[in-house]
Amino acid sequence: MTTPQEAPKAGGLLLTTILLGQFLAILNVNIVNVATPTIEADLHSSGAGLQMVIAGYTIVYAVLLITGARVGDLFGYRRAFIGGLAAFTVTTLAAGLAPTTGWLVAARLLQGAGAAMMMPQVLTLIQRNFHGAARGRAIGLWSLTISGGIVAGQALGGILLGIGLGWRIVFLVLVPVAALLLITAYRLLPHDSGGGRTGLDPLGLVTLSAAVLLFVVPLVLGRDLGWPLWGWISMALSVVTFAVFVRVERWVTGRGGRPLVDARVLRAPGMRPGLAVLLFGPATWGAFLFTSALHLQGDLHMTPLASGMMLVPCALAFGLVGLAWPRLPVRLQRPLLPFGYVVAAPAYIGLGLAASGGVVYAIMSALVGAGLGVQVAVTNLATEQVDGAYAADASGALLTVMQLGQVIGVAAVGTLFITLDTGPTASSAPMATSLAMAALAVLAGLSSLFLTRRPKPLTTA
Repeated sequence: MTTPQEAPKAGGLLLTTILLGQFLAILNVNIVNVATPTIEADLHSSGAGLQMVIAGYTIVYAVLLITGARVGDLFGYRRAFIGGLAAFTVTTLAAGLAPTTGWLVAARLLQGAGAAMMMPQVLTLIQRNFHGAARGRAIGLWSLTISGGIVAGQALGGILLGIGLGWRIVFLVLVPVAALLLITAYRLLPHDSGGGRTGLDPLGLVTLSAAVLLFVVPLVLGRDLGWPLWGWISMALSVVTFAVFVRVERWVTGRGGRPLVDARVLRAPGMRPGLAVLLFGPATWGAFLFTSALHLQGDLHMTPLASGMMLVPCALAFGLVGLAWPRLPVRLQRPLLPFGYVVAAPAYIGLGLAASGGVVYAIMSALVGAGLGVQVAVTNLATEQVDGAYAADASGALLTVMQLGQVIGVAAVGTLFITLDTGPTASSAPMATSLAMAALAVLAGLSSLFLTRRPKPLTTA
């Protein structure tokens, strides 16, 4: 495969602009969580309505990620990013002004669609505009933005609610920032014509969206609903629908069409093992952030702000490792990759032993972040030999798998924690979930072994 060339004007301003857009989208997932009690009281929300306020954004975002990547491929990455950011800005304002729960749910669903349009363009623009060491640093900052947005959302939500201005401020405070970023993106992002590909592959789009929807909805809502039978049926049907999607894509390719996810992307060296690592790694990361918030706020009675600050060492360590990794000698980067998960797995067990909090808990969380910081290298290695013409396909696939991994981790380990964290089993909940997260880290480490050997470049006719 050919190597994408670096755009001559790629640099800090371009990267800052697109990463800020990503930061707002990630921040918006967690900043709402701490506001749910005041939303419920003010809008008299039902339990189902409140669940959709929280989960609707994630569901729509996960379903439409690959579609958003293809839209950028068809109409231009600049247009797709600006369009997604514009939709996100307008719907964030609508959420902040919502007079009813139904209005707020609708705004959250549309927010998720805007984020799904915007987010894939970030990784695609990095792949197409940066290469070599600059590309590694850009992906490091990309990963740091994701982890920082998650932690900042929880802490910022606590700060804003502490001011006493009500739940609407958690949305309205983002509007002027997003509007200013929209103007900046319009002036700064380079014009492009996308990937030069035609066709949306509607049949592939429908089958993949249905498969992801059938899988994500029961995982996101099932825990609060007591894992009803329809959820298990839905997840079983998602497996069947994924198989149908694979057959549809083969049929589209055989007829000379443009499949939604081109098989040549998955054949690129590093992509398949990278996807496996980026399923298990984010699963353990998502589970850790979710269960730690429940433990710190529920069991240790910390405020949202205090619990968020307890996770700052983790986020900083994650980012520092990600930024430092490209500076390591190239000959060491691949062999050292599994070592990150070797650090993370026992650190999780240490968290279980230090469940009472304090300095030891913060140190263990920092070690978790440092270990999982190698996921930056995973993303880089998974995409380094993907042809620039297929950058959008790779971005959509990687982001979708990462999002599914986080949902799986939150659903599985979160359910384990909530089930044990009551009655006589409450004291065992932190250690049990720590062991589960350590097991996920081990699976990620085993998968990363397949990335340690330098592959031969894939050539195409």
